[in-house]
Parts: sequence; structure tokens; C-alpha cells
Amino acid sequence: MINLIDSLQLDKICKFSNLQELLCAEEFKPLKWFKFSQKERKSRRSKHVVDEKAPLLPKQQDESAGYDEFNGASFTGAVFNLSTTIVGAGIMALPATMKVLGLILGIAMIIFMAFLTDASIEFLLRFSRAGKSTSYGGLMGDAFGKYGRIFLQICVLVNNIGVLIVYMIIIGDVLSGTSSSGVHHAGVLEGWFGEHWWNGRTFVLLVTTLGIFSPLACFKRIDSLRFTSALSVALAVVFLVITVGIAIIKLISGTIMMPRLLPDVTDLTSFWKLFTVVPVLVTAYICHYNVHSIDNELEDSTQIKPVVRTALGLCSSVYIMISFFGFLLFGDGTLDDVLANFDTDLGIPYSSLLNDAVRVSYVAHLMLVFPIVFYPLRLNMDGLLFPSARPLVLSNTRFACITVGLITVIFLGANFIPSIWDAFQFTGATAAVCLGFIFPAAVTLRDHHLIATKKDKILALFMIVLAVFSNAIAIYSDAYALFKKNSGARA
Repeated sequence: MINLIDSLQLDKICKFSNLQELLCAEEFKPLKWFKFSQKERKSRRSKHVVDEKAPLLPKQQDESAGYDEFNGASFTGAVFNLSTTIVGAGIMALPATMKVLGLILGIAMIIFMAFLTDASIEFLLRFSRAGKSTSYGGLMGDAFGKYGRIFLQICVLVNNIGVLIVYMIIIGDVLSGTSSSGVHHAGVLEGWFGEHWWNGRTFVLLVTTLGIFSPLACFKRIDSLRFTSALSVALAVVFLVITVGIAIIKLISGTIMMPRLLPDVTDLTSFWKLFTVVPVLVTAYICHYNVHSIDNELEDSTQIKPVVRTALGLCSSVYIMISFFGFLLFGDGTLDDVLANFDTDLGIPYSSLLNDAVRVSYVAHLMLVFPIVFYPLRLNMDGLLFPSARPLVLSNTRFACITVGLITVIFLGANFIPSIWDAFQFTGATAAVCLGFIFPAAVTLRDHHLIATKKDKILALFMIVLAVFSNAIAIYSDAYALFKKNSGARA
């Protein structure tokens, strides 16, 4: 091969603008014997198609670089990573949506949102293939230019930083306790060992950050988190099993009644209230910012669609069961965060032990979800700050600085913001609906590569209208309720 290259005349090579023209030239037929094996063609390393107009040397950051030494992620690992991305804190708010919608409409909405999420991810993947984009930001840049990519990255930052701060606040509340309206709710550690300096909120979050979050955030490939993701899904199932068991025991003993099947709509105000659950349902399925990262690491790129549908099916099943049995267990007393319902006597033997098991399993679940949500946050922060730099995985200094900076911001936010639920409803839900539905639909309507069908454009238009209308009403309802609450407090 070396002798063959040496025999080529330099002036003949220089007249070709790229490698593909060189290999296809008549005078270089001897090079055509070099082909990839069938296994290599299926590999992620040979997934990317050569662009005839692309220069031989890239001019900006290639986000898929750095995987050449990696043999590819497995189907199971990809499913667990995507499932962990989906199942976060939103699972705790789903039983409360049943209180607003009723069981029939609530479960129907969970299934409907799963199908709508599948369609939006299919848009992302199809248009990414057409534009040879290996990231969500690259897809937005291909469709809308530099400002489209920047807007996407800002939305990921707003959404993921907000989500991770909420996760850390929940972990602090559950382990160390919280005080609101003059009432102190003891944490798990305080209940077990009493009140000490070492189980205070700041120290517990510091130990959690240094001992769990920081080591898991140092992995450079998302597939490296497949085992922690599997454990995270298992812990969510543990929470589900305990909830189902308690509900069945109380149902047999006759201490709970069948919950409401349909929404209770008596006036216009109660009708508008139905739309306040939409941000919860939208946030519950947001995983779009991790789809490309998981796709890039798959050995066989054709597996990404089965991975997405398997993960959505698994998470939908968990969501339906949590919603049904959580609402069945607490009825109209279901709180916005159902975890708070496990802070009281459940009326069955070993109630205190079961309460602690539910809260500890959920906190452990959130700890393992943290690095999965943090991974795309770091990538998009790097893309926003250093759009033309070499891949992040190849720069240890940049990787370490961005990781430490983001974790520090999240830690400080969780310690100095007492409660961000109201802010999260406005900023997080708005960014989430853009990431999950508005951006994929906008890319489809833009149809930069002329591959969208009429059906695709109708569905994309429906996504945008539904997302904008329902979230506008939800924001209005939340703002009105907050204003009314403040007015009542001043009176």
C-alpha cells in the first residue's frame, strides 16, 4: 500500500478537491480494492457518510470525534441510559395529574404523550441523517443557522441546570429535612440518628456532590453510565413495587375507595385548570437532548429507533402504574409531589419503614439520574462557549473546567435557593416544551432537505399549536394562582 501511494504523482493528487473524487478517479483504480468489512460498515466508526463537498480537514468542532477507539454501545445499555434520561423527578408529579384529569383521561394523556414524543424523536433522527448532523445543536444549526444552534443550547442549559438544582434540593429535603411555613419536616438521616452537624443540609449535599456526582460526571462516554442507569431504573421499579403493594393491601382491607375516573369540570376556571398538567406531562418525557449522544455511541445505527421505542414503552408502563396506584392510594389528598405523602402514617404495619424505603430509593434514583442529565449539559455548554474548538473528549483541561464550573453552580443554587418550584414551572417547562416538540416540529416545517411529507408537516404544525397553546394557558393559570395567593397573604 505504501509503495502504491509513493507511485502516485503529487500533481495528479492535488487536482482533486476531496478524498472521494481521488478514490473514484480512473487513474487510481488500484485503490478501489480497499473496502470495509460487513462488521465495520455496521459499526459506529464507519457510520458517517463522506460529504463530497466537505474539506479534507475539518474547520470546526466535530462532535462525533473521539469514538474511533470505542467498539460501540449495546442495545440494552442504550435503553437504560435513555430510560434514565426520561424517568426523573417528573414521576413524582404524575399522580397529582390524575387528581386533575381523572384516571381515564390521565392515563390516556400519558399514552398520547408517549406517541407524540416518539414522533418528535423520529423527526430529529430523520432530519439528522439527511443533514449528516451528529448532535441536536448541529441539526438546529443545519436548519436555522448559527442562531438556531445557540438558541437550542441555551434551552438545554436552562432546562438541565434547573432540573439538576431541583434534584439536589429534593435530595437535601429528603435526607436532611426541610422547613416551610414554620413547620419542620424531619429528613431520613435526622429521623434515624437525630439532629447533628453532619446530617445538616449543606454538609449532606457537599458529601453527595464530592462522593457521587463528581466521580460519575467524569465519564467521557455516556455508555459508561449504563450500569448506574440500570440501577436507577431498578430503584424506580422498587418505588413502584412498594407503592403498588401498599395500595393493594389498603384496597383489600377496604380503607381506600375507587378514585375519580373523569375530571371534575364545573365552571370555566376548572376547565382551564386541566391545562396546568401539560407541562408536567411534557417534562416527564423530555429526553431529546440525549438521543444523539446515545445514537453516536451505538455500534449499529439502525438500532436507535428500537432503543427509543423500547425506552418509551418501559417508561410509559412505569408512569401509568405509578399514576394509577399513587392516586388510588391517596385519592384527592394526593400532593403535587407524591413523595410528600410518604411523610405520614400510611395506616398499615411497618408504615415508618416503608416510608423510609420509598424516600431512600427515590433519592438514590435521583443521584444516579444526575450524571445522565449532566452529560448533555456539559456538551452544550462547551458548544456554546467553544463552537470551533476540538472535541471536548480530547481536551482534559476544558473538560475538567466545564465540569467543575457547572457542578459548582448547581451546588450553590441548591443551597441558596430555598424552593425553585415556581421558577421551574415557568423556565424549565418552557425550555422543555421547546426541546421536546417545538424545535423538532420547526425543523420539519423548515424542511431544509425537502424530505418531509404532507403528513409530517401537519403533525409538526399540530405539535407547535398544542405546545404553545397548552403551555400559554398553563403559565397563565400558574401566574394567576400565584398572584391570587400573594394577594390573599397581603390581605
